[in-house]
Amino acid sequence: MQLDDKIIVQNILNGNGKAFEMIIQRYQRPLLNYIGRMVGDHELALDFTQEVFIKSYSALNSYQFQYKFSTWLFKIASNLVIDYWRKKKIDSFSMDQQVNAENNKPPVQIPGNDHSIGKKYELQEIREKIESALNKIPPTLRELFIWKHINEFSYEEIAEIKEMPIGTIKNRVYQAKEQLRKLLQEKI
Repeated sequence: MQLDDKIIVQNILNGNGKAFEMIIQRYQRPLLNYIGRMVGDHELALDFTQEVFIKSYSALNSYQFQYKFSTWLFKIASNLVIDYWRKKKIDSFSMDQQVNAENNKPPVQIPGNDHSIGKKYELQEIREKIESALNKIPPTLRELFIWKHINEFSYEEIAEIKEMPIGTIKNRVYQAKEQLRKLLQEKI
């Protein structure tokens, strides 16, 4: 039986620093997936994931137990990614404008389940098409799409993280999905 996040956090706050390892084991992969897709650099994603854990551990006493821990943790990750974008000065653009695919960095790859070589190749091809299309939609929409459809957050959790109305979140996730669908149809 897996312990609830709030119980683990309470154990940590009561002096059991080792309990934080359970938090790391539980959230390392989802955070790495999210951050990797947002920054497009595996090494940077590893560094940022570690930084999220350091920041969350340092600020654990500010966590409010009425909220889901995962929401709080991903808000820290989101703020880190936003700070990175600001420092990198990502250009803003219209949602109707086509995005250039100048960035040829390979997508972040997280090992999955074992498959036959043919199936692995086929899945890798599909994954590359999706990653490529995902990188062409605006970062603000990509972030929401990743949270909803890859990290499987609810609209309510995303709205809480981004401090936006649920309707706005639903609309932007839909826009991201539609842009992704159009980009993938162009590749077929």
